[in-house]
Amino acid sequence: MPEPVAGPRTLYDKIWDNHVVRTQEDGTTILYIDRHIIHEVSTPQAFDGLNEAGRRVRRPESTLGTVDHNTPTANRDRYTDDESFIDDVEARHQVVLMEKNCQDHGVVYFSLADKRQGICHIVGPEQGFTLPGCTVVCGDSHTSTHGAFGAIAFGIGTTEVQHVLATQCSYQRHSKNMKIQIDGTLHPHVTSKDVILHVIGVIGTAGGTGHAIEYCGTTVEAMSMEARMSMCNMSIEAGARCGLVKPDKTTYAYIQGRPLAPKGAKWDQAVRFWESLASDADAHWDAEVFIKAEDIAPTLTWGTSPQEVAPVTGTVPYPSNADNEQRQKAMERMLEYMGLTAGMPIEEIKVDKVFIGSCTNSRIEDLRNAAAVANGRKVSPNVYAMVVPGSGNIKIQAEKEGLDRIFKAAGFDWREAGCSMCLAMNEDKLQPGERCASTSNRNFEGRQGAGGRTHLMSPAMAAAAAIAGHITDVRKLAPIPAGSAAPKVEVGEPHPFAPLAHPFSQVVAAAVKAGKQVPAPVHRHADAKSGIPKFGEDGVLKGYAAPMDKSNVDTDQVLPKEYLKKISKKGLKEGLFKPMRFDAQTGKEITDFVLNRAPYDHAKILVARYNFGCGSSREHAPWALEDFGFRAFIAESYGEIFYNNSTKNGLLPVVLTKDEVELCMQDSFAGLELSVDLPNQVVIRPNGQKFSFAVNPFIKHCLLEGLDDISLTLMHEKEIEEYEEIRKQQYPWLDGNGYLQTDELGRIRVLHEGIADW
Repeated sequence: MPEPVAGPRTLYDKIWDNHVVRTQEDGTTILYIDRHIIHEVSTPQAFDGLNEAGRRVRRPESTLGTVDHNTPTANRDRYTDDESFIDDVEARHQVVLMEKNCQDHGVVYFSLADKRQGICHIVGPEQGFTLPGCTVVCGDSHTSTHGAFGAIAFGIGTTEVQHVLATQCSYQRHSKNMKIQIDGTLHPHVTSKDVILHVIGVIGTAGGTGHAIEYCGTTVEAMSMEARMSMCNMSIEAGARCGLVKPDKTTYAYIQGRPLAPKGAKWDQAVRFWESLASDADAHWDAEVFIKAEDIAPTLTWGTSPQEVAPVTGTVPYPSNADNEQRQKAMERMLEYMGLTAGMPIEEIKVDKVFIGSCTNSRIEDLRNAAAVANGRKVSPNVYAMVVPGSGNIKIQAEKEGLDRIFKAAGFDWREAGCSMCLAMNEDKLQPGERCASTSNRNFEGRQGAGGRTHLMSPAMAAAAAIAGHITDVRKLAPIPAGSAAPKVEVGEPHPFAPLAHPFSQVVAAAVKAGKQVPAPVHRHADAKSGIPKFGEDGVLKGYAAPMDKSNVDTDQVLPKEYLKKISKKGLKEGLFKPMRFDAQTGKEITDFVLNRAPYDHAKILVARYNFGCGSSREHAPWALEDFGFRAFIAESYGEIFYNNSTKNGLLPVVLTKDEVELCMQDSFAGLELSVDLPNQVVIRPNGQKFSFAVNPFIKHCLLEGLDDISLTLMHEKEIEEYEEIRKQQYPWLDGNGYLQTDELGRIRVLHEGIADW
């Protein structure tokens, strides 16, 4: 393990330094991953890659699996097995594969039969799997949630999921440090969801690009863990790689006693270490933002980007007040899609549906806040409202506290655990033109259903909208008596965690007992290939460039979420930019769309504006672009996860200045060819003019040589083993996830809350 950097450091710096296995000259780092959470959408291709190469999961005890995106949230009384319960063929296939892959590789898995099943970013903290000072990854962009515990937590694509499964490491580059300090006391009924929406409105959806955000200040220190998780969850909507909060007594109180939390002497040792992680007083910040809590009102979104926010007391903005023509056009497009008129009061916006749930706001505190508003009231007759707990355990606890009775009496639909309407991958979705008050994290076009209109807000605000039938200031529905706190729902005792539903094979048990790696389930295929396609002809790509004259093109627009159910990388081109390429009613091509016209239907290069590929960590977006024939992109900037996912699939995102992109855009509109010369790092226009671009030397080498991360990482196997030995000595509470033990016969014993179940 390399020596930590000398001098004052931030929380992010300290955790990073503790996880460096090896740093190359260009700054690319092999970072060790403590906790890996997996789900059914981003793993099928990853496990396929492992199986084809005859590789195993390196640390199954440091991996936790659950199902959430595809799972039905309807009543499970009739559940017997996945095959008969899940109607959607592709969704069923993903869920069934998930269980098989986890069992084959010895990974603890929470199935639909297990009360601990739920949204991955709910389950990890709930089980004590997420701990301060850890590195946490998951094939989902909202892994930033776990940073609330003082962890470096970030989303990864499927290729990276495979890499972490095989090596327990990830290639990363150190992010810049941003401090967002929020001080003061929040007004009653203003929550952390309002805070993070306000923050995104201040810095924009690309304001945190390239940074790790640490949230601090008296406001943050006063927040519960649930509130901190909601805030860190949406760091990705601010463009950041991750969001963090320093661990403190609130953190320790939340963790202590959970199934996978350290116990006894290890707990005391862990707390002493966690207390050393706080950022040093004189640490360097690359960017700082200061916000007063008193300036934050109940906040929601009005447009189709999380940065388009307004206080509930405000009005829909006028595009004519925009700073430039491009921004004005974008606002006009959003108003048209959302069916809103500039200048109308926010509180006059009627809603058709209300969704309370998602990895942002489906914890017990969120449900209590919503129930406090719903208690004794009725949902408007013109509104369908649903409440979806984040996990089976949260559902059980809410029912023990009587929250379900409050919701049902008010007319809310009380559902089972899952992602539900957050991204409309299951039966829960909006119909075209329907408007939803949603506690989720993204309001992109079609995010909650094709043609659906989403307004992001807090659980209390969503409940208020359900009651009123339109967006309303929750403070009007639930006035606060002078000198008293916000109304509270009585809190019951936490429900004990259910035992593991599915024991593993004797082979896995024997391996765990012996302290050995679980063997790979299959042998390498004779014709299996590793690596990625080499870039261009001798590193030079020449071809037609398709103009995408838009900024903030998100991955939902690149590829609709229904294609996430595919378990193959091929055939995704049919869904590329589908809402823009095909008429929703007839299914026919829209002739005006660029990719439906020659020569752009054979384009190899795509030219876009600002922040291309923002949004989700789904690797399906670059897969679809590659499947169509694209090999390079030219833009002013990119979503960070999209950039990384692209390079891992042999695609090159080129960053040029605004003026240079404009000239390339003009060439592409003229139907002229561009050249991208990777060896010399220049884009060449048809007139011979050259624009230089920067690219990380390591990425450049991999693209030119067609090298994949796993092969490169395993060249440093000895260094990884040396790191793991040091880790075992210094941080013993991180070794193993605590679920599996074996007796002298090799039988598995599953531990939970100190009780052994055979």
